[in-house]
Amino acid sequence: MSGGSGEPGRSVTSRVLAVLGAFDTGHQELTLTDIARRSGLALTTAHRLVRELEGWQALSRGDDGRYHVGLRLWELGQLGSGRLREVAHPWLQELFGATGENVHLAVRDGLEVLYVDKVYGRRAVPILSRTGTRLPMHPTGVGKALLAYETEWFIGSYLARKLERPTPHTVTEPGRLARELASVRARGYALTYEEMTLGSCSAAAPIMVDGRPVAAVGVVLSSRRARELPRLVEPLLDGARQIARAYGERG
Repeated sequence: MSGGSGEPGRSVTSRVLAVLGAFDTGHQELTLTDIARRSGLALTTAHRLVRELEGWQALSRGDDGRYHVGLRLWELGQLGSGRLREVAHPWLQELFGATGENVHLAVRDGLEVLYVDKVYGRRAVPILSRTGTRLPMHPTGVGKALLAYETEWFIGSYLARKLERPTPHTVTEPGRLARELASVRARGYALTYEEMTLGSCSAAAPIMVDGRPVAAVGVVLSSRRARELPRLVEPLLDGARQIARAYGERG
């Protein structure tokens, strides 16, 4: 047994992480039974760990008995992309002011993009991304903008996988996707049309610092207005350059 656990092969740390990992954007509130099932832990083990995490304010329980992520974890989470978000946010606001559309900031995390900031208005088209959301790279504008500037080895490994197909318009053929990524590198920005969500299209640009993509900024609008994407490209590229400059100066 590991770490005195009653469950062979699982340390105390791995069990705590399993409890926290039971929560995601699709499961923001869970019962104790849900947590045990999603973490793969015995109900008694889950109960003990949840009580400890609740005491530390990593988890919080609502009046209905369901648990959600607590303020202590939220505070720690702000440290992860704090400097990038602090530098980028004013430029995201400016980009939103110039376009009136959803604007978001994302970083690569493994084979996915993690959305770390977002600015939007009540009239903007509803989209899947929100702060803390993870999505595949190839169907998203920010994902393509980041993937295009990765190493040849990484791109080859990514394209060799079985790629998710969220909509009928998602590009999953390795050869075609490789050509699209080459086009992104050539022009400096990515475009998507209903690849992640039906009814929306996007433009995105990488934030390049010392020749490497540290993040990407994207604009999303209704696919009914896809012809307007070209007018968003210049303010988008300018915003990405300004963020890169500010981030590099504060590095």
